Amino acid sequence: MYELEKIKNVFICGDAVQEMKKIPDESIDLIITSPPYNLKNSTGNGMKNGSCGKWANAALIKGYSNYDDNMPYDDYIKWQRDCLSEMMRLIKDNGAIFYNHKWRVQKGLIQDRREIIDGFPVRQIIIWKRKGGINFNPGYFLPTYEVIYLIAKPGFKLVPHANSFGDVWEFPQEMKNKHPAPFPVALVERIISSTDAKIILDPFMGSGTTAVAAKKLGRNFIGIEISPEYCEMSKERLKCPLQNTQRELLLPL
Repeated sequence: MYELEKIKNVFICGDAVQEMKKIPDESIDLIITSPPYNLKNSTGNGMKNGSCGKWANAALIKGYSNYDDNMPYDDYIKWQRDCLSEMMRLIKDNGAIFYNHKWRVQKGLIQDRREIIDGFPVRQIIIWKRKGGINFNPGYFLPTYEVIYLIAKPGFKLVPHANSFGDVWEFPQEMKNKHPAPFPVALVERIISSTDAKIILDPFMGSGTTAVAAKKLGRNFIGIEISPEYCEMSKERLKCPLQNTQRELLLPL
């Protein structure tokens, strides 16, 4: 079991579920995360052919480092429910999870992620409207939004006036980030600044966006990421805005 003080502002390199199991109960104020979407398991959402044109070298087409993003659907659902169960254990009675995912149609059936979130205390759906996307199929309009599920325990409240942001947020995608699917820093800053959270966890830290936003706002973060490459990317990225004013640690696999 980790001692909480020793993993504050640390990137933990390892499996999300297994590493969350080592964190004490009800020790986290806020979780912000965007898991892999299982895109390589898609049957035809416009990502099948990225061999030419604008997206020929798109990082998302090439996939993630250390993860193939191609699980059988039932296995993927179980994995994500296990992740959310651990997240619920970790957040305090006034805590919340902002869980970013993407709806899609698979073999004529809508995947609105209900199988994942069923039974968890979803309080609200927030639409993240973003510019751009990937679509090689002329039978589909270009996708321009994703969904953030606000999953909250009973005591969770926003800070004064934060509710005026509404439930449709428009932020552009990160364009200069080497990670295949980066979060915009501004989006994470909005979430964090809308709360009084002191410790923020991201169990799919990726390139470290949640850590960057947390530190800019004077909060503490804990980041979990399975890819050593992305852990190093996060560590280097965090150095720039903070000018080495915080300790930067990397826990090995």
